[in-house]
Formats: sequence, C-alpha cells, structure tokens
Amino acid sequence: MNPSVTIIEAALKLAGKLPGDVIEQVAQIISAHDVSDARSRIADSVPHPHHRSLCLGFFQDWRAKASGVSSAEVAIALRTAACSQRSREADQAVEIVWTGPRSEQVSFRHTEQAILQVLNSARSRILLVSYAVYAIPNIQEAVVRAAKRGVKITVVVETPNKLAVQHEYSNLQALGEDVAKCSTVYYWPKEHRMADATGKLGSLHVKCVVGDGRWLFLSSANLTRYAFSLNMELGVLITGGRSPHQIEAVFETLIAEGTLSRV
Repeated sequence: MNPSVTIIEAALKLAGKLPGDVIEQVAQIISAHDVSDARSRIADSVPHPHHRSLCLGFFQDWRAKASGVSSAEVAIALRTAACSQRSREADQAVEIVWTGPRSEQVSFRHTEQAILQVLNSARSRILLVSYAVYAIPNIQEAVVRAAKRGVKITVVVETPNKLAVQHEYSNLQALGEDVAKCSTVYYWPKEHRMADATGKLGSLHVKCVVGDGRWLFLSSANLTRYAFSLNMELGVLITGGRSPHQIEAVFETLIAEGTLSRV
C-alpha cells in the first residue's frame, strides 16, 4: 500500500476514536519536533491512558510502515481526518428499531433488518456483541459474507460454554461453525466479573452491532430467533456521529486490558 494512503487511513481511524483537541495536540507535536523527540512528548502530553496508547500506536505505525512520509504530511493528515470526523458527527441519523405488535399509526424498522443493514454495509470491521445467540441463519450468513469480502469480524459473547439456565446451549455452537471460523471470538471470564455480597456475578447483557465505526445497532434484542419474531424488542440504529466509534473503543479497551478473553 502507498505509505501516504497508510497514514491517511490510520489518521482517519484515530480521529474516529479521539476528541478533536487530542488529535490537534498530537499533530502540533509531530509538526513542531524532531521524530526522535516527538514520541516522548506525545507520551508526556496525552494524560488519558487509552488515548495515549492509541496515539503512540499511530506514531509507531507511522515509523514502521510509512517512515518516508514527512512530519508535516502526517500532521496535515491528522488535522484533515479530525475535520472529516467533525463533519460526520454533525450528520448523524437515528432510527427506531422494533420487533413486536405492529401499529398502523407508526412504522419502525424491524430488528433483523437493521442488523443485516450493518452487516451488509460494513467494508472494514464488524463488532457483534450479544448475551445470547441462537438460531439466526440470516445473521450467520451475512457475517460469513462479510468475512469473505475481507471484513474483520469480532464477536463478544457472554460465555463460550453452556449457560446455567433452563434451555442450555453453547454460544459458540449457536454461532455456527462457519461464523466461529471467520471471527475472533471473546467472552467475559467469571474471574474478571464483579460480584455482589451474595456472590452473584454480573452478566454481559450488551446487545449491539457496530460496522466500520459508522453504524451502531443498539437494542434490547439478543441474537435469537425469538428476539426477531415473538418478543417485544426496542432499539436504535445510529448512522454517523461519535457513538459507533465510542462503542468500538470501549470493547477494544476491554480486550486490550484483558477484561475479555479470547476463546
């Protein structure tokens, strides 16, 4: 890949995950200091640990993959990416998503339709999080199609093992072998969970799908047949804005810090 394109793509990704003032701060440091001095100044100047880690990761990628791109060009790429991100944030759309009894007075997007839109639209990465996963062939097929066109698939489930509920099943088995093969799957180990005074553990109760840091589906619905057909479920589909990137960043941090473990 052209080194300049590498930097532009990395800057766009970074701008989607950080506040604009942090991007400007990093751009200013890179443009005003020698490369040998810039890294340490970034480390000293960005106080938030996760933000600092992302900035240093960007710097490392620049030096390792595109060292021929000048400091001035990198600073311009960062500022341009931040400007582009601000424009995207100003153009956010929110749609209500619903499964359940229908009203002739109000019409909403269906839960499965909204999820499929995110899965079919993504071109770079998909984050899929659900407490329960069961009997969802259309979703499974869409995930596999996305993987075949080069999309990176990250799946987070409650547990890879059987659940201690009335109808036990394995989340990994329910995902389907094809999905499990083309995805990086994480779960929340019991030893990393909070507990109350009686020893009851917290649950991973999140249900969301994020595509390319641009689309965010957030809902009460698990990825199950009943959630798509029989239950009453309410959610939103957000296009644009910071929210999709922010959710990605939350789970990237949980993975990086070891709160979530790879299956």
